[in-house]
Amino acid sequence: MTRLPVLYLTSYGISLLGNSVTAIALPLLVLLTTGSPGDAGLVAVAAAVPAAIAGLLMGSLVDRINRRTAAVLSDVISAVALALLPILEATVGLSLGWFIAVAVLNSFGDVPGITAREAMLPAVARAASWDASRLIGLRESIGGVSMLVGPAAAGVLVAALEPVAVMWVTASIAALAALLTLLLPPRATAHEREAAATSTGAASPRAAFATVFRGAGIIAGSPLLRALVLLMLALGVVLAALQGMVIPVHFAFQGEASLVGFVLSAIAVGLLLGGGLFAALGARIPRPVWLIGGITVIAAGLVVLGTLGPVWTIFTGAAIAGLGGGAMNAVVGLTFVEAVEESRRGAVLGAQNALLTLVPAAGIGGAALLIETGSVQLAAMVIAGVWILAVIAALASPRLRRLGTEGT
Repeated sequence: MTRLPVLYLTSYGISLLGNSVTAIALPLLVLLTTGSPGDAGLVAVAAAVPAAIAGLLMGSLVDRINRRTAAVLSDVISAVALALLPILEATVGLSLGWFIAVAVLNSFGDVPGITAREAMLPAVARAASWDASRLIGLRESIGGVSMLVGPAAAGVLVAALEPVAVMWVTASIAALAALLTLLLPPRATAHEREAAATSTGAASPRAAFATVFRGAGIIAGSPLLRALVLLMLALGVVLAALQGMVIPVHFAFQGEASLVGFVLSAIAVGLLLGGGLFAALGARIPRPVWLIGGITVIAAGLVVLGTLGPVWTIFTGAAIAGLGGGAMNAVVGLTFVEAVEESRRGAVLGAQNALLTLVPAAGIGGAALLIETGSVQLAAMVIAGVWILAVIAALASPRLRRLGTEGT
């Protein structure tokens, strides 16, 4: 049965593609409208905290309703938010306040949508009689393709259209993702209800409030999940610092700003290959090998990239880091969906994604401080050093070395 996985993977890829295009086009629209780079940064920061809150709130909701329904609602919210921008521009005009308001509204669609699709993967795999490692590996590859195509598509669209008109395209992409998700059979995305009374019974206000933070509490109380989340957060900080500050500043100083997009594409190609390898071989090779191999390959790529040598070495280092990242993301994602019970999976993945929305600001801010007080080279080497420390900590963890052979 291939129709179900194809629909799932396509809806996942289309949703990520829309997010990727928006991530490039929206800051450009803010910059061209207000003329201030600071305003573009302010809009991004203003959306980060609501996105984290949305991850916590909607993570619990994802555990109470069908995952398909949650994903469709999230994409509809994103589509409406993005369509508001050209409507506002044509009526009352755009201002910084409107940009912040729309970015906040859009943030309530992005993280919950990702969480819902991640949480439904085991159910989709079971319904399609697929191995979960194969499906999650293909999902990571699709994510790599979306990251590869998104920035390039955004560049073409911004060159061909007015930036505000690009928002119609991104809104349409979100609507298409919702439609594709709606085609998934409800039975293939539903929860396993071993205790229907617990799941459907009325909850007290105190209990409902407690479920908002349930996912964070589960992560904090599980040594395995805690170690994996810390590893993911470290990778998020490192990649955000490189992609959002070090690489753009380096090429700007060299007068080659146009090369920034190609470096991001090199990372995406690596992610695509890493996820593809896991999809093909994930069930045959022990998970500790995938994890340790992935984080080690990332370290090697960051060391090469961190030298900021000739352009070809930067591209090579980016691709190597992406290759390791694709393998690591796949094995971590599979461990999460298997180690967390069905009724709690949405809350846990929502908490994880909420945390991951906050770390880019830390990475970019830290890199900016290093560049201001030292140099771009110093920032690049410190970033590589941070990841090497994370690798050493992971190798010292018995639970990570025995990944897949024990519970949380």
